[in-house]
Amino acid sequence: MGIRDIGVRVGHGTPGPFNSITDVQGVRVGHRTLVENRAEVSIRTGVTIIEPRAGIARFDPCFAGCHVLNGNGDATGLEWIRESGLLSTPIAYTNTHSVGVVRDALVAAEREWVGDSQYWCMPVVLETFDGVLNDIWGQHVTATHVHEAQAQARSGPVAEGSVGGGTGMICHEFKGGIGTASRKLAADDGGWCVGALVQANYGRRDALRVAGYPVGVALRNLPSPFDRRQAGVPGMGSIVVTLATDAPLLPHQCEQLARRASIGLARVGGGTEYSSGDIFVAFSVGNRGIPPADYGKAGEPVISVRSVSQDFMSALFVAAAEAVEEAILNALVAAEDMDGRGAHVAALGTARLLKALEQVGWRRGADHADHPFAD
Repeated sequence: MGIRDIGVRVGHGTPGPFNSITDVQGVRVGHRTLVENRAEVSIRTGVTIIEPRAGIARFDPCFAGCHVLNGNGDATGLEWIRESGLLSTPIAYTNTHSVGVVRDALVAAEREWVGDSQYWCMPVVLETFDGVLNDIWGQHVTATHVHEAQAQARSGPVAEGSVGGGTGMICHEFKGGIGTASRKLAADDGGWCVGALVQANYGRRDALRVAGYPVGVALRNLPSPFDRRQAGVPGMGSIVVTLATDAPLLPHQCEQLARRASIGLARVGGGTEYSSGDIFVAFSVGNRGIPPADYGKAGEPVISVRSVSQDFMSALFVAAAEAVEEAILNALVAAEDMDGRGAHVAALGTARLLKALEQVGWRRGADHADHPFAD
């Protein structure tokens, strides 16, 4: 169930066949979800893996870029992306206190694949905080869970909502988690695909907007999971975003694309809380044969790559913003009620969302010209 399945249109673009980051050729996603009750301990967490290419990415890296809108969060591997412009490992999402074990598990997996023929690897691991619902101090994600998520990585439809790294996440004071969406550009704009996968764990309820409509105004008086002092404050959390495209982008263009995730986040009502870490990565599979950065290896001193003309970048920016906006909404729509650590986090729910939309002027089948906030 996604936002489109209830008749709400986000932007003007056309999704790919799966409306997922996996619409970008070669990209695969896998989850490992942990939902357990052990005596007084509630485990509501997991790990999500995004593989940029099937097989060993180290030997066929992608050009990549990253952007930090607000740095109240943590990540591994971003400095190497900034320095080299390369992504040569999977990207992982998990909770704040499990970044280390996930990173170490990805290093161990790479050594198993390539032996000692490489000097090093710097996996990209992104996090958001799930400690309202999850026993985050227990650090329940293990290397085995990471390897299981990798083994589950597939193309095709991607499970959304309370799965994988998004299991215990909260978004706009409703149950959040994993969401994905894509946009397929028209042939005149290059015909490329842009896909997004988010782990949404941010935002105040009263700021929530859906397809431009301020539904948070109609929803703001509902009970909040942050009512209890020890549960934190509204707006706390983070969002991490991965953008993938088959457009042949250079590293600085990938960074430009990553920055446009901020626009999609803003359209839903995020990006303004200091207590939120908003970290975005973008990569392109549009060039092959980029040599890995392994010092001491002999190779060609000059390589040939392709690049999208700057005149065609705007369409990619539009696609990225729309895909991120819709991915966040898909995370909200797909998530279900969850209890953990004495807290109850309600899902937004399609019936509640449709009622709130109608209260603020939305009507089914209306196009942009009929939007009361269009101008």
